[in-house]
Amino acid sequence: MRIATQYEREAAHMPFSLLPKMMVPGITDLTEELLKKRKIRLLMLDFDNTIVPYTTSTPTEEMEQWLKRMQASEIAICVVSNSKKGRVKEFCRQYDIPCITHSKKPFPKGIRQCLEKYQIPAENCALAGDQIFTDVLGANCQGVQSILVKAIHNHNFWLKARHVLELPFIFMARKRRIGYE
Repeated sequence: MRIATQYEREAAHMPFSLLPKMMVPGITDLTEELLKKRKIRLLMLDFDNTIVPYTTSTPTEEMEQWLKRMQASEIAICVVSNSKKGRVKEFCRQYDIPCITHSKKPFPKGIRQCLEKYQIPAENCALAGDQIFTDVLGANCQGVQSILVKAIHNHNFWLKARHVLELPFIFMARKRRIGYE
């Protein structure tokens, strides 16, 4: 008989919600001060369309500077990506950022791995990503604070279609005054 981990027990009581706890225009708008104000000690980051566009592994100068600032801060960062592509691991190796790939968000696998690795309570963690149906839902179901960022680049039909499906939840979040900080 398998015994449930602490994170499995906590997750059993987490709400199913498609509304983010916070929204920001871009990942670089998250500051150490803002995260500390929300008692965040670990920031999990989606990769594609959050850190870099889906079509490249090269970050902007602004993103590079933000990553350096975050690495120098007291807040741990870890990339948690659904991608199976080697470019995520290569990027993270190049910038010395821990990563978990094949995370299967919104399912708990990758988020739980990250929580177990860092041993930080879920309420002191956040997951920032551009997708409501994977990043926000996955974070909320694990008791992690969800941060929705605008996608860097909606480059194809499927990403644009997904965005249209997410719009009602973004409007609901704004109505509840979650808004962009």
